[in-house]
Amino acid sequence: MRFSVLTLLALGFASPALADWSHTLAEAKGQTVYWNAWGGDARTNGFIAWASGETERLYGVKIEQVKLSDTAEAVSRVLSEKAAGQDAGGSVDMIWINGPNFLAMKDQGLLHGPFVADLPNAKYLDLGAASPASVDFTVPVEGMESPWRLAKFVFAYDSARVSYMPDTMAGFVEWAAKHKGRMTHPDPSNFMGATFLKQALIELAPEPGALQQPVTEEAFAAQTAPLWAWYDALRPNLWREGESFPENQSVQNQMLNDGEVDVSMSFDPASTAAGIADGSLPETARVWVPKAGSIGNISFVAIPYNAAHAAGAEVVANFLLEPATQAHMQDISVLGSFSVLDAGKLDEAGRAGFAALPSAPALPALADLGPTLLEPHASWMERLTAEWAKRYTK
Repeated sequence: MRFSVLTLLALGFASPALADWSHTLAEAKGQTVYWNAWGGDARTNGFIAWASGETERLYGVKIEQVKLSDTAEAVSRVLSEKAAGQDAGGSVDMIWINGPNFLAMKDQGLLHGPFVADLPNAKYLDLGAASPASVDFTVPVEGMESPWRLAKFVFAYDSARVSYMPDTMAGFVEWAAKHKGRMTHPDPSNFMGATFLKQALIELAPEPGALQQPVTEEAFAAQTAPLWAWYDALRPNLWREGESFPENQSVQNQMLNDGEVDVSMSFDPASTAAGIADGSLPETARVWVPKAGSIGNISFVAIPYNAAHAAGAEVVANFLLEPATQAHMQDISVLGSFSVLDAGKLDEAGRAGFAALPSAPALPALADLGPTLLEPHASWMERLTAEWAKRYTK
């Protein structure tokens, strides 16, 4: 039996009528929350539109998605408002944010909060100090941003053309030599290409623990030396001999679908099944991760310090943590994003909502994805992509 979102909400997942929360709900009613979020994925945009309908129906709070091509656009807007002395009534109410952008806003005092512990649905989260819900690219969250979806780096490959995948990132050197020109990665100026390099760096670094600390020149030289040796061996056997790269994941997915390459990559384990369903990937596409696991992180939402509709933004953040919302989000026909909730904190109805979700041949179970590897400190990504560009672009 499938449980709809509305059924699960009716079974008791609406926000508890706590005194402080009741005040927040009253203040939020009638507000429109301007959620600044990357607009490059149609399924995510559709989910946000659905969420707007639900929050308006349940709480009188509308969501207006401000579609970004880069999260830094919203950060710059908040910075400009602060510089102009606009400490209230800001134009950005909520941001889908991670890593360097969160660190920049936190360091510059641009965030509202801490607020996460005040959300009624925070009871479903593991907020321990070492939990992925409490750390963003090694930076402690400290209640200044709220989880909403799980991301995990995976590869997609066409099983009709590829008989095996390597067990490790190091194994791609031999694999690419045997499948010359059939592998590439997005340009590292795009976060997907940068993640490909980070995945290899975590495996190849002599001291992976060093990646959890802010980068230094000495550490960078020592930890990346094996990476560049690996990449030098890999590059000649890449598509177009590593002289050019697809702009982003979407372009590489199209190349996989057209048979131009055999491998693509994603930060969404369900994207391969979704791509098969919508015809953008071949039916024989499947998901692979290295045996040692892959980089994973939680996507968060943050509220700027000067948000005009902070109460409404808190209501939206809380709605995103409803077990019913998380189950709806994980539905492969909707978004397919794995839940950020701690399954051990759910009651029977909450667990039933997830158990009833549909499956697909290319949809991995969480256990199939292996261990989640922590992102390096945010400072490593900028240094890594700059060095790659210096070495491999003309």
